[in-house]
Amino acid sequence: MNKRLGKPVKVLDSLPLLIVCIAVVSSLYVVCFTGIASNNAMRYMIQIFLYITMGEMWNLLSGFTGMTSLGQQLYIGLAGYSVAVATTKLQHSLGVGLLLAVAVSVVVALLMSLLLFRMEGMYFSIATWVVAEAFEKLFLNWKYVEQGSGLTVRVVPYPKIFEICAFSLTVCVAAVAVVYILLRSRAGLGLTAMRDSITAASACGVNVFCHKLLVYVIAAAFTAVAAGVFFVNKGIVYPESGFGISWTVSMIFIVTIGGTGTVAGPIAGAVIYVFLQEFLAHYPGWSNIILGAVTILVIFFMPKGIMGTLQEKLGFEVFSAKRFSFAKHK
Repeated sequence: MNKRLGKPVKVLDSLPLLIVCIAVVSSLYVVCFTGIASNNAMRYMIQIFLYITMGEMWNLLSGFTGMTSLGQQLYIGLAGYSVAVATTKLQHSLGVGLLLAVAVSVVVALLMSLLLFRMEGMYFSIATWVVAEAFEKLFLNWKYVEQGSGLTVRVVPYPKIFEICAFSLTVCVAAVAVVYILLRSRAGLGLTAMRDSITAASACGVNVFCHKLLVYVIAAAFTAVAAGVFFVNKGIVYPESGFGISWTVSMIFIVTIGGTGTVAGPIAGAVIYVFLQEFLAHYPGWSNIILGAVTILVIFFMPKGIMGTLQEKLGFEVFSAKRFSFAKHK
């Protein structure tokens, strides 16, 4: 039992959590492979799985480590163009394209860390956004990638929608599992300490640079895979669509609505965001205004997000990052 604000919080942990997760994931795989769901339904599922992945990675950076990035679209754009170049220019398979997307994103993340990790707080956030904007301008003027006219993703043979759906689910499950395992490890304690106070964490022996690098590279890699699948499904990538700040805005919305600093938050937030986005597609002039209004209302009435508030009110915590369970602590 965890005591938060004087109230006991029961943690769903270990075997019960594993059984529930296996049941849910198995059911989703059955839906993907048996054709129970329509193509349109599977498109929604693909979006939800990919947004969960991206949301979990942004939450890992900001919600659990205190590294609020406004430039995760950098790795989305790099992934999209990597897949497009590999499949269209070099005529390789989709697998090679996704591996190239991850490799490019990881290398860029390692190089960017040398610059970005010299900054903290607001300066780090602004720097990540500026770097992403710089890459967008680069690709807008790069003739090899057709400048601003866009680059087509030509996958032969083109994967069927149920295959894309199943792969997206696999990436999503892997992302949630990696975040959960990482946070419950010894490194997770260091990340939490860094979020609260980098100075104090460093004084306690936490290698701040290595912990930051680990999280930043993991976030870049998973974001790249999710983005690569997204652009395979879309079929074309433009500098504006790949490096646009709207990607990070979506991640912030998902995490804020679902619950910052909770593993389950981005899952709930992604589901809400995808269906809300579909509904607001009928009101193009009002979509951003309504999304902004929803965000403000949630922040005002549920500052911990939907999952954070529910867990606090009901005294029940799902996917807890804490390394103990209700059974062990009474």
